[in-house]
Amino acid sequence: MKKKVVLARPLTRSRLHEEIVAIIQKQIMNGTIAPGSKLPPERELAETFNVNRATVREALRKLENLDLVEIRHGDGLYAKNYLESGNLDLIKAAFNMDESKEIILNILEARRHVVPQMAYLAAQRRTEADLNELEQVVFKSDLTMLERDIKVHQLIARASHNLLCTIGLNFFNQLFRDYGYLYFDDEQNVECSRVFHREIYEAIKNQNPEESRRIMLDVLIYAEEAVKSNLAEKL
Repeated sequence: MKKKVVLARPLTRSRLHEEIVAIIQKQIMNGTIAPGSKLPPERELAETFNVNRATVREALRKLENLDLVEIRHGDGLYAKNYLESGNLDLIKAAFNMDESKEIILNILEARRHVVPQMAYLAAQRRTEADLNELEQVVFKSDLTMLERDIKVHQLIARASHNLLCTIGLNFFNQLFRDYGYLYFDDEQNVECSRVFHREIYEAIKNQNPEESRRIMLDVLIYAEEAVKSNLAEKL
């Protein structure tokens, strides 16, 4: 017989359905609620969290959209194995947990393996229009360095002419904006990005895919180490 799932105390915040989502999400992702476990019925959840059933239904819809739970009509609510069912939206939602450092490191690690190949493709496939846009941002933009860096990476992704690269990178841009201070608060890192932008532009302009990949990989490794050194004191 499976152990009964015990969820949490009543809520106190104003956006109640979001807190319900965060609590259940955390318990599913940390294993407190095992995959396949049956959660309490809607009525019981409403009593547990001291909210109305409409609020519970709103939370359950969000959890279902995150592929964290399965609502089996006529049977009940079951936790899913998020490692098998989870989508990219779950990465953003995971920042509601106390796991933001680990998620940031996961993103940096994945980026180090994926983005250099994106730069490789951009150097092979870029058009004159792609290059002109990149030139405008690298040499003539008055954006902050964080926003410029995000835009440079966006344009390189578009120049790869791979839809998954472009949309995948767009997905993470708000996270980069939220946590970019971990890197760009240091003027030495700002200067490193200025140099990187010029070098990657030249490599893509010259349609040198190997050089583009190397430049991108070097800067990502540097950035990853810089962010790691700041995580302990700034988060």
